[in-house]
Amino acid sequence: MSAGLLRPLGSTGLLVSPVTLGGAPLGSMPENFGHEVAEADAVALVGAVLRSGIRTIDTANGYSDGRSEARIGRAIAEFGGVPDDVTVITKVDARDGDYSGDRVRRSIAESIERLGITPLPLVHLHDPEFHDFGALSGPGGALEALVAARERGEVEHVGLAGGNVHEMRRWLDLGVFEVLLVHNRWTVVDRSAGPLLDRAAELGVGVVNAAVLGGGILADETGRTTSYGYRPAPPATLRAITAMRELCRDAGTTLAAAALRFSTRDPRFASTIVGISRPERIRPTLDAADLDLPDAFWASLEDLVPTSDNWLDAPDAR
Repeated sequence: MSAGLLRPLGSTGLLVSPVTLGGAPLGSMPENFGHEVAEADAVALVGAVLRSGIRTIDTANGYSDGRSEARIGRAIAEFGGVPDDVTVITKVDARDGDYSGDRVRRSIAESIERLGITPLPLVHLHDPEFHDFGALSGPGGALEALVAARERGEVEHVGLAGGNVHEMRRWLDLGVFEVLLVHNRWTVVDRSAGPLLDRAAELGVGVVNAAVLGGGILADETGRTTSYGYRPAPPATLRAITAMRELCRDAGTTLAAAALRFSTRDPRFASTIVGISRPERIRPTLDAADLDLPDAFWASLEDLVPTSDNWLDAPDAR
């Protein structure tokens, strides 16, 4: 597998690179990522990505109140437009608790204006699990508005992006979505998404994986980070991470690199989303995505996975 080789995204006809640039840090979210990102730096980073082997960019209407999209759009304009082999993905978002059909229509219009792209290649319904299922999926709701945008040609394909796998299963079973984005739930220490991935395969839905570093804990070589997936990590997960870190050091690599390669080596994922905010991180990220480690290493890593009661979404949680 080459980190620069494009892959089909389910049955959409879109092609994506094994690594996708995650746009959340680009709007500057220090509360989530621990550092500010200036606009000029974000624009320069996207420009560097457009000249790299990363050919897919993921963002959302709600990231930093639209700043992520706006900065990506500025970088694309300065670059001279979206290269033919680059796919930009975004998401519709609620605003001030409003996730109505009208809000989705405004969200799409805002994204088109900020990104300077029409039609939008792929738009996800973002984080629907935090809202009323019936209201969002019913007549006149958010889902109907998103599908109507596809029918009008404003959006080429529609996807589903969220967290809790049990809630995501309800949405996926509607049979409307062409792509599924999962985050924090298929990593070296959490396999919550297993049944959801199986269902996506049954439906022919393309899948992308995000937050494979668990919010940063798997990239922290110091061991000081104790939160996984935006919540305190169980003691068993912390012990597993410590043991995995040592295993990776013995193998001459880092847990961050192995965590990324764990995802990119899985044929179920068309792409893995990675947040990058500095150009010098592009090359190491691509190298990690193509890391060559022996089968014995992966078997040893698998032996260290915490039991399912330590995952974000335990199999029996409803």
